[in-house]
Formats: sequence, structure tokens, C-alpha cells
Amino acid sequence: MSPPEEVPHVADTAQVNVHEAKTQLSRLLKRVEQGEEITISRAGQPVARLVPLRASRPERKLGLWKGRVWIADDFDETSEDLIAAFEGE
Repeated sequence: MSPPEEVPHVADTAQVNVHEAKTQLSRLLKRVEQGEEITISRAGQPVARLVPLRASRPERKLGLWKGRVWIADDFDETSEDLIAAFEGE
């Protein structure tokens, strides 16, 4: 069994077998936390990939633009002139 630091790399990802993944999971997760992707293979065939999670977006705060933006009452109405222009009239 190869230590995780010496795992072979295939297509820009490290590749480990299922046994190595089970016995070295903590070390592999540390590598993933640093941005590395690791492919887990069974009988030489890739079956899963450990990848870093994307950073989650901060929760949106509603109402931050209240009072700063004005929207016309007829904002979502389409004038006959505009429709005619799109229709080539």
C-alpha cells in the first residue's frame, strides 16, 4: 500500500484503491481540504471521487436596497409601439 503522499496521479487527480481510501481516509480528506481531487478505484476502475466542496454563499439579506431603487408602476407592461417595433411594423 502506498502512503497517501506517494499516491499515483491520473488525469490531474490522485488515484487510490478502496482499501487505501478506507485505511487512509483522514489523510486523504486533509489533502482534499487543500484543494486536491482524489479518485477512488475498485479493480483499477474509477468508482468515486473526493473533491473539495465549494464555499457556500453567505445568506442573502432581504431589503438592503429598499428605498434606494425606484421601479415604475408600469415596469412590466409592454407598449404597443414596442411590440410593433419588434414585429417590424
